[in-house]
Amino acid sequence: MLFGTSGPNLTDWERAFFRNADPLGFILFRRNVETPEQIRALTQALREAVGRADAPILIDQEGGRVQRLRPPHWPDLPPMGQHGALALVDPEAAQRSVWLQARLIAETLLPLGLDVDCLPCVDLLHPQSHSVIGDRSFGSDTGLVSALGQAACSGLRAGGVSPVVKHMPGHGRATVDSHLSLPRVETAHEELAQTDFVPFQALADEHWGMTAHIVYSDLDAERPATQSPRIIEEIIRKEIGFDGLLVSDDITMEALAGSQAERAAASLAAGCDLVLHCSGDQAEMQEVAGVVDAMTASCQARFARASAAVRSPESFDRDEGLDELRRLLKAAT
Repeated sequence: MLFGTSGPNLTDWERAFFRNADPLGFILFRRNVETPEQIRALTQALREAVGRADAPILIDQEGGRVQRLRPPHWPDLPPMGQHGALALVDPEAAQRSVWLQARLIAETLLPLGLDVDCLPCVDLLHPQSHSVIGDRSFGSDTGLVSALGQAACSGLRAGGVSPVVKHMPGHGRATVDSHLSLPRVETAHEELAQTDFVPFQALADEHWGMTAHIVYSDLDAERPATQSPRIIEEIIRKEIGFDGLLVSDDITMEALAGSQAERAAASLAAGCDLVLHCSGDQAEMQEVAGVVDAMTASCQARFARASAAVRSPESFDRDEGLDELRRLLKAAT
């Protein structure tokens, strides 16, 4: 399990619950962040609650619309679509700009106790793509998206932060927002394999990945990827070749049906290593904790590999990096 929390400070109830439930880690949102000092105290309290200094703490920090940490304490960074626009003019410069942005993000996160970032989003942009992806995508070219996704992962790792590749096996063809309803994609398997799967195959050696709450009718007409044994085993694990920690997208999203316990159980039974529950709601968290067993041996091995892959941050000048990033992106605007 990975749990969210209700606010900027850990409550007595949360501290006791996390001690007993022993989730692998946590995720923070805007409701959890105020100042650098407050976040450091919160991440320390979360790890103390479970008694593990290596408990991963995730955040969604991409740039553009999706950045939980914002001014005045943290820089306002552009959406990844701007890097994709630069790539159409100068692919090498775009790879450098993506690396810089990811490295700047890592420079922000790690001192706060945040060591896993839900980045990059390597969903392809399609004409019908819902705006929930939009400029979060690098673009529509499989080669450019793959290269820029690799650059983002490299930049995060250089700063000591683990990337999470999302949303497997591809969210770009969805025409509705999976936060609000269940998308259905009717595209044939063969076409998906030649397009949407390609960036995920390029990043298959990464150690964290996140599923999509989407039904792909030609792969499994009944169940979304998060809860489909066929999609997880045959597509994500075998065809795409991903053998890292597979995390569900937030199970509180309206794309999924049933109680929180049913959603969690179905996701784990399908092959997800971890379920992500983000709301911080006490009753829901108790419900989820009641159906989740200890990590499987394969999940433990994947987490061990992911932890071992994190390296010490390389030297980096934040101000110089931000200046260079701005110069490079001028060509895209």
